[in-house]
Amino acid sequence: MLLCLTGVCLVCSAILGGVYVLTEKPIEQANLNILQRSISEVLPEGGVLSEKQVYDSYEYYTLSEDGVLKAYAVKTSEVGFGGPISLMVGVLPDGTVYKTSVLSHSETPGLGAKCKTDEKFISQFNGLGTDKKLSVKKDGGDLDAITGSTITSRAYCAAVSQAVELVKRLGGM
Repeated sequence: MLLCLTGVCLVCSAILGGVYVLTEKPIEQANLNILQRSISEVLPEGGVLSEKQVYDSYEYYTLSEDGVLKAYAVKTSEVGFGGPISLMVGVLPDGTVYKTSVLSHSETPGLGAKCKTDEKFISQFNGLGTDKKLSVKKDGGDLDAITGSTITSRAYCAAVSQAVELVKRLGGM
């Protein structure tokens, strides 16, 4: 019985290892495509995009045109109700949020998952200036939360706020 169980474990391990090797590159390419698409979604048209840069554990990209900085694309993450919510946030040099895009989340379908599909929620970040408080109205801020998903909405706001703070630290404002 011990030999049979060992044999089954070895076969299963070999199959699992083989599947990993076969799917590693396609998964990596799919994640790269999602990243590139989200960067293009959150930045203005035109210009030259920099390579990935890292500052204080944040990944960001800069968009320049004719040597003038146009915008930043900052990858941030915050813990929501169901786990981490990863965002790509476009921020103009003056601290204005250009646009946001969800890279990944594990929020509850039909509730917190609306952070990726609810246009009313997402669009309120577009063009949001530094004169607004980046938190939900329930916490004294200027943004509407997703109905029934306050924790997710707070995490989204916190992630966007992190991106704006990073631009401040980078000297964009």
